[in-house]
Amino acid sequence: MPRYHTLGSIPSKRHTVFKDAEDNFLYEELFGTVGFDGMSTLLYHTQRPTQVKKIVSSYDVSPKVAVEKNMKSISLKGFEVASEKDFLKSRVPILVNSDCQISLAAPTHSLRDYFYKNTDADEVIFIHKGSGKLRTMLGNIEFSYGDYLVIPRGMIYQVDFDTHENRLFIVESKNPIYTPKRYRNWFGQMLEHAPFCERDMHPPSELETFNEQGDFLVKVKKQDTMHEYIYAAHPFSVVGWDGYNFPYKFSIHDFEPITGRIHQPPPIHQTFESAGFVICSFVPRLYDYHPKAVPAPYNHSNIDSDEVLYYVDGDFMSRNNIEKGQITLHPAGIPHGPHPGAMERSIGKKSTEELAVMVDTFKPLMVTEAAMKMADDDYYKSWLNH
Repeated sequence: MPRYHTLGSIPSKRHTVFKDAEDNFLYEELFGTVGFDGMSTLLYHTQRPTQVKKIVSSYDVSPKVAVEKNMKSISLKGFEVASEKDFLKSRVPILVNSDCQISLAAPTHSLRDYFYKNTDADEVIFIHKGSGKLRTMLGNIEFSYGDYLVIPRGMIYQVDFDTHENRLFIVESKNPIYTPKRYRNWFGQMLEHAPFCERDMHPPSELETFNEQGDFLVKVKKQDTMHEYIYAAHPFSVVGWDGYNFPYKFSIHDFEPITGRIHQPPPIHQTFESAGFVICSFVPRLYDYHPKAVPAPYNHSNIDSDEVLYYVDGDFMSRNNIEKGQITLHPAGIPHGPHPGAMERSIGKKSTEELAVMVDTFKPLMVTEAAMKMADDDYYKSWLNH
């Protein structure tokens, strides 16, 4: 989001000589986006960040697509994704297009044996189960259940988990991730009607500086290929930084729902936007309060977007037989809505405790081989009267 932040030591003027207490040079790096036109941050390193000793290997990590042109509503049991010790190997892509990749992961161990950098995409990692600390070259962020971790492309990071049982819902975006424009004024400040504000956004608060040389394995993702680099200097050699381009966390529990007398459309749940999709948060809230209100969503046709819902917790009143970690895909071109009986059950209800993450994409999503192994083949029939 467009917000200035600084951490550590920086010189009074950018692009000028900067030294430490022992009179050693500190090396400036611009961490920018959209050429020199987007949000950027200036970093100051104890070691030159450009030192590469060796490129060890490169290998393909592109998702294996099973259904390229999908027109079938699909339900996936996300908790069937197997646990995996390695952080990157634990990621299982399930839905993809040219704008984004949606994955599930159940890593059992921390990412400390190597460093990771995704140069293809911004990452939004939703923490369904687990807690720990995200460690980045710009500092550390503690996380727990319900947190979104927003990690800009090119950010080098590691992850410490507190437990071995972790469940992650991950969205990678080929375009930058922002907070919705309609929530901000022309200066970038969050407006009064926005469902969250700057106080709810938590950038790094702990900066660890490692002034070390040696052999540091950094795995770099580019064009769906993983490149293994050996850096000669520790990637976390930053003594200070300032700017607008940095990782941060936002808790789904801090999203303040917007309600009305009659049912409000899905954009009221929007949390993030990108050029190719939006991410929404469904949180506990009061239902509509018109005397004849129908709290269940009305049937609607997805003409321009595919809709993905990831069910986190609570009772999602518009669906039958929903489990934690379940994912539904409703493709553009066919109508969908409440399951049989759901509309009738909702009438007279005062509130809901549902918790879910929604991704609406503007291009069709392809279904991977891994997703098909978790799919309910008969889900598309679940709107029939029985």
